[in-house]
Amino acid sequence: MSPTTHRRIALLVETSLGSGREILRGIARYTRQTGTTQLFHAAGGLNESVPGWLQDWDGDAVIARIQNREVLSALEELSIPVVDVLGVCENRFPLVHVDDIAIGQLVGKHFLDRNFRHFAFYGIEGENWSTRREAAFRESCENAESYSTLITSRSGKSSRLEEFDQLREWIRNLPKPTAIMVCSDQRGLGLLESCRAEEISVPEQVAVVGVDNDLALCEISAPPLSSVRGGHFRVGFEAAHLVDRILSGEKPPRKPLLVAPNGIVERESSQVQAIDDPVVARGVQFIRENLAASITNDSVARATGVSRTLFQQRFRECMGMSIREFILQRRIERARLLIESTDVTLAEVAERSGFRHQEYLGQVIKKATGSTPGMLRKSAGATRD
Repeated sequence: MSPTTHRRIALLVETSLGSGREILRGIARYTRQTGTTQLFHAAGGLNESVPGWLQDWDGDAVIARIQNREVLSALEELSIPVVDVLGVCENRFPLVHVDDIAIGQLVGKHFLDRNFRHFAFYGIEGENWSTRREAAFRESCENAESYSTLITSRSGKSSRLEEFDQLREWIRNLPKPTAIMVCSDQRGLGLLESCRAEEISVPEQVAVVGVDNDLALCEISAPPLSSVRGGHFRVGFEAAHLVDRILSGEKPPRKPLLVAPNGIVERESSQVQAIDDPVVARGVQFIRENLAASITNDSVARATGVSRTLFQQRFRECMGMSIREFILQRRIERARLLIESTDVTLAEVAERSGFRHQEYLGQVIKKATGSTPGMLRKSAGATRD
């Protein structure tokens, strides 16, 4: 095949999940850079069958999220290269995938850095990626005072109400404060809903981190869900590159090509240090829930039911800073999150973060980070892939 020939690549990658959409973005980025590929996308979900047109399709290769044996069997009948970007079904095809071990270790370190001593994992039965993430997370927390795991069935094997009740009971009986890793953002919403039903504050009593950074899911959850940027964009990019190399005569690799996670996007579900003092925990919860309003030492103390003097003393002993310093720290964190992960105006960022006006926001952010809000937003946009 001539290097200038347009290669025809079929994409069996679902768009229902953020991870799939990120893989497609990565593939598209690579093909735009090379300019020698035509993409044919079969829209659908993970569990849908291979489209009929693929059997007689005059193409060069397939990139697929192979979720079940039906899809695998259909792809094995093809006489063209196939690259798997899921790794659920064992097969002979080369695999490009996120590094589940590194993901579990990253979340463990995130929680250990925040002084948690109790840990838990919420996973999905029969999913090898969930199992790998849990094993790595558990190992990173090997010196924990307690560790708990809840593994529930795949969607459809139990009713949503049954799973919700199971979640509520599990969360109710966990020691507090507990740090929970959720195997993927899909399950994070249900976990946070269960916490609300049990009147368990997040992140003060239960801190939560998911995986995939699915923006729609993370931002509609309450509170917004912290999540690992697993590296799916890079998975797509590297899969497209691998297809190019195979079609140019290179032998497919025998070992999986693993992509390292790209950090954790920290949102409110894990923005907390482990707090053993229940009075201080109530005060921190009040501050978080009223961050956009005017907060005084008196108003925080009243919310906890103790005197201002006693609360100030217990707060400093527990948190290592004054209430005023803590409030400013939380406001800066919220402002940075809004600046770096949303497109809301800076005036609205200031209002939602509790700063008096946009100009004051700019002064505080510049002093804290060395960058203006505009510079932070531009930098975040350049590194999201």
